[in-house]
Amino acid sequence: MKLLFVCLGNICRSPAAEAIMNKFIEDRNMADHITCDSAGTSQHHAGHQADPRMRKHAKVKGYNITSISRAFETEDFNNFNWIITMDDSNYENVSSLAITEKDKKKILKMADFCMIKNCNFIPDPYYEGDQGFLNVITLLEDSCSQLLKYLLKKENK
Repeated sequence: MKLLFVCLGNICRSPAAEAIMNKFIEDRNMADHITCDSAGTSQHHAGHQADPRMRKHAKVKGYNITSISRAFETEDFNNFNWIITMDDSNYENVSSLAITEKDKKKILKMADFCMIKNCNFIPDPYYEGDQGFLNVITLLEDSCSQLLKYLLKKENK
């Protein structure tokens, strides 16, 4: 199973989601079964590392963000089983590139899996202070945990 996490610039939320999910996958010895990547709906930060503030806060929590930003491409629909977006804008941008109904059914909203807080989106911490980054990591930990349960249950049907 291949998962792609998508946010705007691919330097905060989606690389953090990728790193968190990768840790959950490794902890469950499932790395040979599930792989993750991340992308952005904008090319603005393509080729850059994740935001240093996100890397710092993630590292403190035990997550290693190593991804390099890249833009989402229509070919990603062929390369991934699931595409998980961080907010409505990302969802709409990715959905607008879907050619088939099968492609559209691959797109999920990360906030739909958040159980600790009733939220409609995973907020962009780029213009926030430390608390914004910590909040996003907490939301992503919960969402990734629930998403993994959902996908494994769906796969075993």
